[in-house]
Amino acid sequence: MQDIQKIIENLMPKQHFDCVAVGVIDFKAKNYESLEWHGGEFVNKSGKYFFDLASLTKPLTLASTYLTSPKKFNNEMLLLLNHRGSLTSGGRISPSQWRSYIKSFQVKEAPTLYSDYSALRAMLEIEDTFKRELYEICSDYFDEEMFHWTELEDPLRSPVTGFRHGKKIQGEVHDDNAFYLKEKVSHAGLFASIDGLCKSLLNLDSKYSLLDFMDGAFKNTSFDRFLYGWDTVSDPQNSLAGRGCSSSTFGHLGFTGTSIWIDTQKSRGSVILTNATQNYWYDRKGLTELRKELGATIWSK
Repeated sequence: MQDIQKIIENLMPKQHFDCVAVGVIDFKAKNYESLEWHGGEFVNKSGKYFFDLASLTKPLTLASTYLTSPKKFNNEMLLLLNHRGSLTSGGRISPSQWRSYIKSFQVKEAPTLYSDYSALRAMLEIEDTFKRELYEICSDYFDEEMFHWTELEDPLRSPVTGFRHGKKIQGEVHDDNAFYLKEKVSHAGLFASIDGLCKSLLNLDSKYSLLDFMDGAFKNTSFDRFLYGWDTVSDPQNSLAGRGCSSSTFGHLGFTGTSIWIDTQKSRGSVILTNATQNYWYDRKGLTELRKELGATIWSK
C-alpha cells in the first residue's frame, strides 16, 4: 500500500475535499488492505469514518438481490435493473406519494438512461415479487460496518459531504430524495467504513459467487452498459476505474466521490471512498485524477 499512500500524499492536498479511504481486495485470497486519510494525516481503525456511499447503494441492494434469486426477475425488472426501462433520469419526489408516482411510469425497452427513478421502480417491483422489503432480502451479506444512514449512531463519525439549506451535511445522506423520504430505498442511503464495504464485497462473493457470475455474464450476455445492475468499463485505457483493468471489469460510481471496481480477470477489487462534494460538486478534475491514479496503481499489482 506504499504506492497508494504516496499518491494520496501527493494529490489530496490539491483537492477541495479532505477525506479519502482506499481498499484493495484480493478475492482469491479472500482478504483486503485499506488505508484512510483525513485532513493531512493517515488515521487508524478507531478514527475511520463511515462514508456516504451514494449511488453505490444501487448495486449493493439491487444487483445483490438479483444474485439471491435470478429466476424471480422478469424482463421488465431486468430492464429497470440495467437502466433500460425508459424511466426519466430523476427529479424531486414527494415523500407521501412517491411510490404511486414511480409506479405510474410505463416500463418499456429503451436505450440506456441512468436513472434514480429506474432504481426506485426496480425496488418496488422486487418488493412486490418477493413479498419482502428490499433491505430484508439484500442485507444478509452486509458487514456490521455497512448500514442505512438512519442507523448511524454518531454523525461526527462521518465526513462533511456538502450543505443543505445552508447547514453542513454530516452524518446524513447527501441525496435530497433519500434524505426527505427517510426510508430504506435503493438509489442512495447506504453508509459504510472502508473496512465494512470491503468485507461486505468479500461476503457477497463468498455467498453468491459474484465474480464467477459476472465473469460468465461478460462472456455470455449481450449488454449495452449496465450488466445485471453493475456498470461496466467500456474503455479500459481511459476509464475512471484506472488504466490497467481488463474489459471484464464491473462496478459503480457514487456522486459523493465513491467507487467500486472489480476485475474478474485479476480477481481484484478497487474501492475508493471520498467526500468529494464537501464544498462543491461541480469540479471533478481533481477527483478524476485521484481515481485514475489510484486505480492504475491497484491494477498494476
